[in-house]
Amino acid sequence: MRIAIEGCMHGDLDNVYKTLKFIEERAGSKIDLLLCCGDFQAVRNEADMESLNVPRKYREMKSFWKYYSGEEVAPIPTIFIGGNHEASNYLWELYYGGWAAPNIYFLGYAGVVKFGDIRIGGLSGIYNERHYKLGHFERPPYNESTIRSVYHVREYDVHKLMHIEEPMDIFLSHDWPLGITDCGNSRKLIQQKPFFEKEIQQRALGSKAAAQLLEKLKPTYWFSAHLHCKFAASVQHGEGGPITKFLALDKCRPGGRFLQIIDVEAGPGPYAISYDEEWLAITRKFNSILPLTVKNAKFGASQHAMQDCRDWVRTRLQAKGSKPCEFARTAPCYDPSHRTYNDTAGLVRNPQTESYLELLELPYLLDDKFESIQVANHQASSIQQDPLDGESEEIPIDDVDELEELAEYEVEHEG
Repeated sequence: MRIAIEGCMHGDLDNVYKTLKFIEERAGSKIDLLLCCGDFQAVRNEADMESLNVPRKYREMKSFWKYYSGEEVAPIPTIFIGGNHEASNYLWELYYGGWAAPNIYFLGYAGVVKFGDIRIGGLSGIYNERHYKLGHFERPPYNESTIRSVYHVREYDVHKLMHIEEPMDIFLSHDWPLGITDCGNSRKLIQQKPFFEKEIQQRALGSKAAAQLLEKLKPTYWFSAHLHCKFAASVQHGEGGPITKFLALDKCRPGGRFLQIIDVEAGPGPYAISYDEEWLAITRKFNSILPLTVKNAKFGASQHAMQDCRDWVRTRLQAKGSKPCEFARTAPCYDPSHRTYNDTAGLVRNPQTESYLELLELPYLLDDKFESIQVANHQASSIQQDPLDGESEEIPIDDVDELEELAEYEVEHEG
């Protein structure tokens, strides 16, 4: 199986797919799957822009809307996770994962699927210690605070991933695991990105949650993005233990090292995305404690035994099958010939999410009660005085785009 990995998409689907077509023609072989490590920017229309944490002067429709509308179809099956520049209102509809467009699958805030017999897991968002132990209290429409905190990784999602016991082939995260620079050529990295040096020296570059998952899951491959550069590392898990090959990639841009092709041993095709039995069991076990206010989950309150969940899911999949339900459009598509603003930034129930929960016989909780949403918004307003960026950040490099813009400005104006 040939798999292409891409760093930050930033909505440039047309350019990425054109590049992959060129690679296929030059190599004379087909690419079976594309993996994207975040900042996908699944923006469907103008209203989605209001949930995208990008300065207004840099907001663009880019090309995802074409694939959402059906004007274009992804030529390669695509799986992506979320980063810190996303249409967060749309991704919240697909919290558990689902088709963002035909042939383009979102792994969810945390998730595991199979592509053929290759097991692929992922964690969306970036790490921020101050918000890590909060629940998913944010709801669209977002304010200046929640438009940023909504993509911060939560302990609940990591807790679910930490219960995975079966081998993982590939894992995706947007930001890098903390300490990964110790396992690669950090000197060369600092030459490329001098403003990383302080964070590397202070062991602050990267995600504590991702490092915890790397140690637990020990996947064969781990791919990341976020910092807009290519960086490779090899992680040895104990003496004589398995090795994880780590690779971070750039964003899609001219001259950027944003793509990598790997060959993975797999069974015969054709390949398709399917649900992962163990992950469905984990979801069934912990869904009742999904935290939907600023309060963290009560992890000890889960009543289901894992083996019981596993047996139940296995029986269910035998009856219903493991194929995800079909793509469903839930918002108007952007029309470049007829510019209109459609207010679709509120809460929407995605039929895919409803079908997923029906499969697992679980209640729909994402908009459980209007009262709980009001409480969440009130609690969110009480913490928004604490700035989400700047010197108070536990991890200063929260948005590498802003740092790159600052560096370019300094170069232009030095002397």
